Amino acid sequence: MTMEHQTPDVLVVGSGIAGCAAALAAAHEGADVLVVGSGIAGCAAALAAAHEGADVLVATKAERPEHASSDWAQGGIATTRGGPDQLKQDILDASAGEADPEAVDVLVNDAAEAIEDVLVDTLDVPFDEDGDGFDYAQEAAHSEDRILHVDASTGQHILRPFLAHLDDHDQVEILEDTAALDLITDEGLVAGALLDRDPETGEESTTGTPVFAGTTVLATGGVGSLFRRSTNPAGSTGDGIAMAALAGADVTDMEYVQFHPTAYDDEDPFLVSEAVRGEGAVLRNADGERFMPDYHEDAELAPRDVVARAVEAEREETDEVVLDVSPLDFASEFPDLATTCEERSVDWEAGIPVAPCEHFLCGGVTVDTEGRASLDRLFAVGECAHTGVHGANRLASTSLLEGLVWGRRAGEAAVGMDPVEIEPPELLDRDPDLPAGFADDKFRRLRRVMDEYVGLRRTHNDLERAQGVLRRLKGEVDAYVRTRTARDLYELRNAAVVGLLIVRQAREHTESVGCHHLTETPDAGH
Repeated sequence: MTMEHQTPDVLVVGSGIAGCAAALAAAHEGADVLVVGSGIAGCAAALAAAHEGADVLVATKAERPEHASSDWAQGGIATTRGGPDQLKQDILDASAGEADPEAVDVLVNDAAEAIEDVLVDTLDVPFDEDGDGFDYAQEAAHSEDRILHVDASTGQHILRPFLAHLDDHDQVEILEDTAALDLITDEGLVAGALLDRDPETGEESTTGTPVFAGTTVLATGGVGSLFRRSTNPAGSTGDGIAMAALAGADVTDMEYVQFHPTAYDDEDPFLVSEAVRGEGAVLRNADGERFMPDYHEDAELAPRDVVARAVEAEREETDEVVLDVSPLDFASEFPDLATTCEERSVDWEAGIPVAPCEHFLCGGVTVDTEGRASLDRLFAVGECAHTGVHGANRLASTSLLEGLVWGRRAGEAAVGMDPVEIEPPELLDRDPDLPAGFADDKFRRLRRVMDEYVGLRRTHNDLERAQGVLRRLKGEVDAYVRTRTARDLYELRNAAVVGLLIVRQAREHTESVGCHHLTETPDAGH
């Protein structure tokens, strides 16, 4: 469809499962929706709004589909097989006791309906079967085989049909290669966003195009680009969190940055799904010793933060850790991963070299059970939101589920408000272009700081050093952003803001818990 105006009643920034669901439900009241992003969260919001009759514009930085984090998701989506109470307990246990029980209740109580309605009935996702029904997989810290999956590439089998479904919807327009630069705000009210591309013409905008909306839903994904090695796609710069924080929204639990324990040990890593360990693969150090039983009673299936720190410790002690997949028929059970190994010249029969890698942010924009943020008419869903579900450490395969559930709920809540046109921020583009590679150079500096001082293990002194460096970096970037409008500059600004939020909240949290691990504290051991 072609949008006839630029004032949707609901603006969703992001397109993960959560964001898309929010948009679908919003439409019921005749509200229009703008979704910025094309992951599962935003798609769920757009679907929800469109089902209710809303005109939806999806504006996303990604060029589909592989530039969205959701497309990279391997393991699958957690279900309530075994009962909602059992899943709830597993989530609480994995969270190091920091998850909000009420938020977890929302997740587990809505899970079955959300999966059935969107993934099974609407998208007909071809989840693996075993002859008697779905082939539920086992993953770390789950007490039940309950993970719906498609081989080890579940994300793409959900996201790609999701996008195709939205393409065919008369009330959804998808505008790719488009970033949100700033929120449009007035005294605590969010009225829309400035985009770097004109939705009417598709042409790039040098000073930002204002798009007004009744409500704005952020679903912009994670922060992997702040670290040298990440399982996230390029461009994961925490845009929604930074824009919300700069507008005055509450942001919570930013210190909880989760590192996945088994990413291929290379400058260009790929994720080796938790499901591989769930099927029997074991971790061995360079001496060939299986070490995880020495760290936790659940061995390879311990919570992610425990396994990640153990892998890092053994790599430092013996130089290498490999994932031994010989206990299973790897090529048959995980053909996509086996193909990836072959394409990368990795001899998986000799063991896959692995190392911890930034994977997921458990914190984000503070929201309630319907995705409402602390600013009027602002919602957030997906990885950029802090729902309270994950606490200090996310349970495997709950991110897609959280995005789906909160997206639908936010979409239903973000309805019935007419757009309010206010004076948008004035973005300038009057100075000469910056030297080639300017943003890349600053990003390398930012990543060095985050890797060295704000990684898997932290110290109080390191966090203090990081805060000083990031403050100076943000000051330098702000000086350029004031007179130049370019996506890479705004991404750099957003990354610096998010880095500072992570460091600031990590410094305020003086005890180790979950993903936030301080080596000076009494519980610093394993």
